[in-house]
Amino acid sequence: MGSAKYFLGIDAGGSTCRARLSDEAGAIIGQGKAGPANARIGIDKVFCAIEHAYNLAIEDAKLDQHQIASIRAGMGIAGINRIGAKEALLTKGFPFASVIINTDGYIANIGAHGGKDGGIVIIGTGSIALGHVMGADIKIGGYGFPISDEGSGAYIGLQAIRKTLHAADRRSEHSDLTRTLFNRFENQTDLVVRWMDGATATDYAALAPLVTQAAKDGDPHGRVITQHAAHHIEMMIRALYKAGVPRCALLGGLSALIMPWLSPDVRAMLVEPAGDALDGALQMAHQHP
Repeated sequence: MGSAKYFLGIDAGGSTCRARLSDEAGAIIGQGKAGPANARIGIDKVFCAIEHAYNLAIEDAKLDQHQIASIRAGMGIAGINRIGAKEALLTKGFPFASVIINTDGYIANIGAHGGKDGGIVIIGTGSIALGHVMGADIKIGGYGFPISDEGSGAYIGLQAIRKTLHAADRRSEHSDLTRTLFNRFENQTDLVVRWMDGATATDYAALAPLVTQAAKDGDPHGRVITQHAAHHIEMMIRALYKAGVPRCALLGGLSALIMPWLSPDVRAMLVEPAGDALDGALQMAHQHP
């Protein structure tokens, strides 16, 4: 047991941080989950979330200190390409034999296509399109909410709040969706503004399932918002194919909710992912000798 190697995959995103431990044979032996871990919330908070998640996985696997020291870790972290972020995280120190860090999108693309050339569009709290073709990386969008991340959960939630304020101002008619949202704020625009002052992308994204369900039920505001979100996702998918990707997969917590709103020809362009981001993180961990 002492000479055995263990592999840790970390998928750290805007809503959750997940950890998966495997042995040399590839069997999953431990898993853990913690809160948000996007680099924009600060490296200290990111490290705490990662540490919490991998400690839960280690506890699940019942590894001792010697075995922990043999772990090869691959970590995909949202926003880690911000200047100085990766270096700052590495100074925190990890108790592993090696640590490889890249973005959460990078590991998702590896996992989706088993390391082969391809592209992905991730729709979660944020959104981004990524591809890898003949050694070259492609990135479309993903610059952060609110200036980017079109079609994402945060984008959908923001549009819903805007529609709600428009209806409250009588610039448009209320629908069941906007009426429900306005009721959450006691039908007072001042309370909406107060909420906005402290709201994060995650807070806005929490509204997205309500919006997409309203759209499914025929709500006019819900349909417009969801259709616009799907249009932005379509533009990303088409842009990836223009850049030369041979295949593309749709990923993220909102992918299943947006998929029905995509044009039939775009849906036909998509393939099922071969694996998830944690599969990609583990594959990256194996790259270290």
